[in-house]
Amino acid sequence: MPDTAMSDSAPPWAPPAAVLFDMDGTLVDTEHLWWQAAAELATELDLTLTERDVPEVLGRAVEHTAAHLHRSSGTARSEADLVERLGDSFAGKVATEIVPRPGALALLAALHDARVPTALVSASPRRVVDLVLGSIGSEWFTVTLAAEDTERTKPAPDPYLAAAGLLGLDPATCVAVEDTPTGVASAHAAGCAVLAVPSAVPIGAAPRVTLLDSLEQADLALLGKLAAAPAV
Repeated sequence: MPDTAMSDSAPPWAPPAAVLFDMDGTLVDTEHLWWQAAAELATELDLTLTERDVPEVLGRAVEHTAAHLHRSSGTARSEADLVERLGDSFAGKVATEIVPRPGALALLAALHDARVPTALVSASPRRVVDLVLGSIGSEWFTVTLAAEDTERTKPAPDPYLAAAGLLGLDPATCVAVEDTPTGVASAHAAGCAVLAVPSAVPIGAAPRVTLLDSLEQADLALLGKLAAAPAV
């Protein structure tokens, strides 16, 4: 006969194999700094950013946004110059203002205590990632990836595929935590379950994408259930 007492006491969930975190707007409140940096550069180019520019800025790598501003302005300045100017501006802003998002550090601590592997998967340059790690602590993460670490960055699946690969895991057993449609698209394409906490723009419903208002609502049980949900 089965041991009903044992089965009744068994937890209804197990921790995820790993949790893969976006950085800007997810763990730290830096998306507004990125928008400010892009808006200031746009002003130098006689442009004004509007809602139409949001998909080309938020959640995007420096190179993507610089290319967008280059095309939109028709400036004689080189695209490489815009990349450097935008990267320097953003890094300078981040260096003076790193504020964790509500619930972020508590969730990282819970995962650390439960010995769940974690990855930081960012589309920001390595120098910005290292600034943030120096503030919130690099010890929370098993591996970290910046924009330079994969040939393609978000919304391509490469960053999340690389993170899972470094951890020796199938992406389908991992949960990615994101805040933008670009990041969600990247994680979803890699096969991860996604926990989305929108920061600046709405995120639409999709299979294996769970929406929350804050990371304060997330815990190990929820992450475990998301990882266990069947892929479709």
